[in-house]
Formats: sequence, C-alpha cells, structure tokens
Amino acid sequence: MQYRNKVSCMRSSLSSAAAAAMKDVPESPESDDLAVARRVLDCASEAIAALGDGLNGDFSRAVDLLMHCTGRVIVSGMGKSGHVARKIAATLASTGTPAHFVHPAEASHGDLGAVTRADALLILSNSGETAELKDLITFAKRFSVPLIGVAGRADSALLRAADVALLLPHTREACPMGLAPTTSATLMLVLGDALAVALMERRGFTSDQYRELHPGGSLGKSLLRVRDIMHGEEELPLVGEETPLREVVQVMTEKRFGCAGVVDVTGHLVGIFTDGDLRRSVGRISDTAPITEFMTRSPKVAAPSDLAAQAVALMNRHNINVLFVTDVHDSEERPIGILHLHDCLRAGLQ
Repeated sequence: MQYRNKVSCMRSSLSSAAAAAMKDVPESPESDDLAVARRVLDCASEAIAALGDGLNGDFSRAVDLLMHCTGRVIVSGMGKSGHVARKIAATLASTGTPAHFVHPAEASHGDLGAVTRADALLILSNSGETAELKDLITFAKRFSVPLIGVAGRADSALLRAADVALLLPHTREACPMGLAPTTSATLMLVLGDALAVALMERRGFTSDQYRELHPGGSLGKSLLRVRDIMHGEEELPLVGEETPLREVVQVMTEKRFGCAGVVDVTGHLVGIFTDGDLRRSVGRISDTAPITEFMTRSPKVAAPSDLAAQAVALMNRHNINVLFVTDVHDSEERPIGILHLHDCLRAGLQ
C-alpha cells in the first residue's frame, strides 16, 4: 500500500510539473502551424518539380553504371546527407540492387576495406565540398571505382571528380534561416528513389523477387502465392465419376480436407463433394449411386500463381473453406494441389 501511495504521489508531482511547464509555453495558433506546414510542403513540391525538369541523360548514365556494377552499390554521405544515404542504400537493397552504407568518417579509419573494384560509389553532399568525403573520392579515383556524385553545385569537388554527376537544382531550404538541410535532403531522397525504381524496371524485378527479400511482416504475407502454401498432388482427395458415395466418404475421412474432388477419365476436375453436400444428401443417400448424383459441379478453384490473399477473398466471398488448385490444360482444369482456409490462417493471412 505504501508503494502504491508513493507511485501515486510521484505521478501527481509529475503531472503538476508538466502543467507548470506548459504554462510557460506560449500558445501557438493552429492557423500559424498549418501555414508553416504548407510552406514547407510547397517548398519541397517546387524543388521536386525543378529536379524533374532538370533531369537529363546523366540520370540514364547513372542507371547504366549501376546496372553494370558486378559488386555492390556503396552509398555514402555525411550528416543529414548520410541519413538519406542510409535510406537509399536500404531501398536499393530491398529492390534487387545489392547495396550498403559506408560512413565517410569511418571509411578513413578502415572501412575503405569494404569497397572493392567491382563496386560502384554513390556519394551525396549538398555542397559537394564535405571534407570527410575526401578519402572516399581519392580511393575511388586511385582504384578506378565508378563514382556517381549528387550535389547542389556543378563546380564542387565531388561533381568534378564524379564519373556521373547528378546536379540538384538550386532551391531554398524550408528552414526560415535557410540553413537546416530540409528541401535539399528531400531532393536527395526522391532522386535516390528514382534511381531505385528505374533500376527495378530495367531489371524486370518481379513481385515474387520482392517477396523473397521481404519475407517478414504483413508485406511478405500479402505477396504469398497459392503454390507457396498449398498441399501437393500426393495429398489430393480425388475420386472418379462412378465412385460410390461410401467410397467417397472413406477418401474424405482419410485425406481430412472435408471434401473430395471428382475427376473424369482424363483427370480433369468436374466437381466437388463436401461435408455440406453429404449433409444435404442424407435423405437420398444410396451406397451404390455414383458421386455425380450428389456432387457440386463447376467448383471454385485457384491457380498456383494466384496471390494467397486472393484465394482467401474467394473463399470468404463464397463461404467455402477449401479450393482445389488447378492447372489449365486443353481448356480444362486438372487438379495439382489443394488449399484449405486453415493453411492461409497459419500463414498469417486473414
């Protein structure tokens, strides 16, 4: 009880202190805040438009250089440019272009060993004169490592040394003093995104490849294909058109999917018989009658290349729990797998 009283007193003291501190903060009208936000966004928008207008063949040459890089793209920058460089390296790596960030100051103390002649350098600096970049640039020129420079001054040391120079347009920073890297950092960021996307399209990077690099989280789950989680042909509960109901129920019990697929003599899927069909057939059950008298024709199916999320949506829409996975052959569907709703739930899909 004493402990609880102490905690309560501490919370009260903190609340009082916070309230007292807030009294010393001058009120800022909401309209002023929104005006600042819109000014910053307008500034960024104008700068991005100027960047787009100024793009030329140098951008394509940069993409060519990165496409022909047999090693990795080493991205570097100092300060805010360094933070942007880390993000660009991560975006490149996640979209099919091997890349990582090297801090320019650490490069001067041994991390230059991470750069090989098979690599390419992408260096960012708004001024193009950042002192910490000198050793990276010197190393690139000494060992003929291709260098792409991104800067805001055409006559800067970085762009003069670069094999491909990407010049940022001269724009005002959103900071009222014009000092804090705001608009310039945004330009570097979107230019890095543009390079990554251009490389994706040049490579023909697919959603399946993207999923391989993003196996975790909701993104990886949303890109799962039916073939990734379906049961294969050896587990299929299949019966022929003339199979008696008693034998069909035995197959359903053995395979434990709550259904059986009905195939014709050529192996094409012509129907499905489910637990629900069995219940609905109770009044007219005959042990000798063929399953075609009780099955549901034209069952819902999925293709192995379908997104698993699409299969879940199909099952939800038709209030069913299982789909046969078919391969179309001669305009007819041949079952090659089976997918149960529980498989999708275990994979994290809902």
